[in-house]
Amino acid sequence: MDLSRSVLLPVDLQRAFDHPPWPRRWNGALDDNGLRLLDAWRASGRPIVHIRHDSVDPASTLRPGTPGHVFRPGFEPRNDEPVVAKSVNAAFIGTDLDSRLRRMGVDRVVTFGLSTDMCVSTTVRVGANLGYDMILVADACDCFDLPGPAGAVVPAESIHAAHVATLAFEFADVVDTRTLVDALSSLEQGPIG
Repeated sequence: MDLSRSVLLPVDLQRAFDHPPWPRRWNGALDDNGLRLLDAWRASGRPIVHIRHDSVDPASTLRPGTPGHVFRPGFEPRNDEPVVAKSVNAAFIGTDLDSRLRRMGVDRVVTFGLSTDMCVSTTVRVGANLGYDMILVADACDCFDLPGPAGAVVPAESIHAAHVATLAFEFADVVDTRTLVDALSSLEQGPIG
């Protein structure tokens, strides 16, 4: 796995998703996998750009200034790791993310976070359309039970599986945390280039 010109993009790892009105999530390993991935990425010396949702909806639990807006414990940026704030699903829309990554010399984006079917999936799709090689770390993502037609609940596990399959078919390489951490441990430390 070539990670020489890559960046890690953790998406919307914010506290709001642990509380109502957000429905049940399914991946109890999200934090462990995500933190393991962040630790390995930092140890490799490669860049990280954190994505944070800054809702413009006054009632949103992701609105700046609310308790839910802040990063989940352990997912806070460190040192000079930048944060790109977005107000829509895709991290590339209405932000400087694309120009920032191009200035950095990035051609591969590794991403994970919340939620698989919304902000993660949309970011992966737009990134692929912009020409980036996208890598999704599927077991470091999570999503929610959602209402389906006629009020039936579609389980989060099913939503996750369907979106991962779609992304793998058309938009991204899909890996698990262990595979990516192993790949990082076999590389020389150092930034892009």
